[in-house]
Amino acid sequence: MASRPKTFFALPITKERPAIVIVTQAELVAKRLQQNFSSEGAAHVDPSQRRVVALYDDRATAIFLTDDWTGTSPANRSILVHEMVHHIQNLSGIKYECPMAREKPAYLAQDKWLGQFGLSLEKEFDVDMFTIVVSSACAF
Repeated sequence: MASRPKTFFALPITKERPAIVIVTQAELVAKRLQQNFSSEGAAHVDPSQRRVVALYDDRATAIFLTDDWTGTSPANRSILVHEMVHHIQNLSGIKYECPMAREKPAYLAQDKWLGQFGLSLEKEFDVDMFTIVVSSACAF
């Protein structure tokens, strides 16, 4: 009997890595505004700062991070975890009710990753479960 590949959060495992692109805050905001019109990608907004800190571009299969992203703390690296979920969602062709619905698995994976360090989305980014549910709800 052949074994199936292990998955996390109902996401398949992929070996294809995304491109990582470092851009200025202004470039990231412009890219996010462009995404709002095309619905091709997802952004990670830091509610405590009310600014876009990263985004994933489906067509480019790339994660865009601001030039002040350092990756030196678990909270900072968790942003990359969030965007990697979007990369896996994109490559595996997972379809959601609406573009915002893809945020919930990304936030849950980010929170679980932060939990390994005794941290949480709520403590680090002021994102609680209610915020996750609301931000990932489809408003038709």
